[in-house]
Amino acid sequence: MHIVLYEPEIPQNTGNIARTCAATGAVLHLIKPLGFELSDKYLKRAGLDYWHLMRYTVHEDWQSFLAEWPDARLWFLSTKARRSYAEPRYGEDDFLVFGPETRGLPEDMLAAHYDRSVRIPMRAEARSLNLSNSVAIVLFEALRQQGFPGLMGEGSLTRADPPGDWRDYV
Repeated sequence: MHIVLYEPEIPQNTGNIARTCAATGAVLHLIKPLGFELSDKYLKRAGLDYWHLMRYTVHEDWQSFLAEWPDARLWFLSTKARRSYAEPRYGEDDFLVFGPETRGLPEDMLAAHYDRSVRIPMRAEARSLNLSNSVAIVLFEALRQQGFPGLMGEGSLTRADPPGDWRDYV
């Protein structure tokens, strides 16, 4: 899977998304202009020590991204879309495109790809969700549909042969 952040503005969100990409194996694409420097301490802190586990690319602009990935299957996330993010069947090489935190994706971009635009259902009174939460919601739905490829399916307790059941550890 690929996560595309079109002109992201807040370093902490991008850092959190980088951490999610590291944990899932998704590739992160950052489309300039960025609202921060990649050396930003807030970006690095939010991503913690996961940066070495993930792959990312910075693209000069939207056209450069499209030129590099001309056959990409793109899904555009927007509160202006009609369909729920849970409706499509996502493929392992699909690209999930998210807009900047303060304004979302441009309307002309959405209009050109409205058949591939999806939204996260929420109350009418809510303007939007946090960008890093939105990425996690949609990415994990896409990965769930694929059976969580390459991800650990179960954890383990730290003690060997634990007595009783899981409620003994809460």
